[in-house]
Amino acid sequence: MFLWRKLAEHHWLKAHEDFLQAKAFGQLVIVRRPERKRLELEIVCRSRSDSSALLKEFGGRIEALPGNWLERFTRGDSKAIKIGKRLMVSSVGRTVVSRLSRHKGRSHILIPASLAFGTGEHATTAMSLRFLEQLTRCWKPGWSLADLGTGSGILALAAKCFGAGQVIGIDNDPAAISVAKSNARLNKIRGVSFQLSDVHKWNPAHKTDVITANLYSDLLIEILPKLNADACLILSGILRSQQEELVHALQRNHLDIINMKRRGKWMGILAARADALWPPERGSANFCGVHRPPLQ
Repeated sequence: MFLWRKLAEHHWLKAHEDFLQAKAFGQLVIVRRPERKRLELEIVCRSRSDSSALLKEFGGRIEALPGNWLERFTRGDSKAIKIGKRLMVSSVGRTVVSRLSRHKGRSHILIPASLAFGTGEHATTAMSLRFLEQLTRCWKPGWSLADLGTGSGILALAAKCFGAGQVIGIDNDPAAISVAKSNARLNKIRGVSFQLSDVHKWNPAHKTDVITANLYSDLLIEILPKLNADACLILSGILRSQQEELVHALQRNHLDIINMKRRGKWMGILAARADALWPPERGSANFCGVHRPPLQ
């Protein structure tokens, strides 16, 4: 087994991504690191000739994977995070782990190590994932979700694992959209529409059941008035020092706080319109009803 790697600007990737994905049978991995402007591209090849062909046509470099590559990569840099009983998220540093079989009993999402936000390890992402799992645990399949500031796409991909039907992920960063699409292909999750757009300009074309927004507090406050009146909101990216300001903004927009989670200096909020009726077709509303769990 051989690994082809290349550092590339986003405009280069945009011009070559479709061809690379075809060459990689959908297994091209795109990694974005916060300290670098360029993206890291990786493709695992079964033979030296395949990797050499990529090297000749696109540049980059190749390296031979050790005989125990599967054991090394699954043991070394994969940190699994359990989200309820339905999902496990692993942050991995190599493409090759995508060839592992999924864990029995729960869906398994693999996210190549890149940004701290979006791998499931950061407190804001983990809180959002747990809110989403708890909220939809008893829902019938087919509900809809919009993920604002999708980043790696992890919340949108998790929604599909939890039974969502229509799912869209919005981000104003072209590199983030490329990474999110790459992660969807890596995990063989279909039916998520990742769209390049500014959350200020986003207007839902259809009724949305859940809106997730892992954004900065000031931006959350700006967009609250336009969020779907019937949606359940999962908000994160909020510092505990900003809690009072955000709570007042929720009250001004007639949003009830259903639950809060706190992890270190960060917090997440589950909220819904005070006058919103919970549709019976969603099944049990779990804690988006009268039975609300205590602050966590």
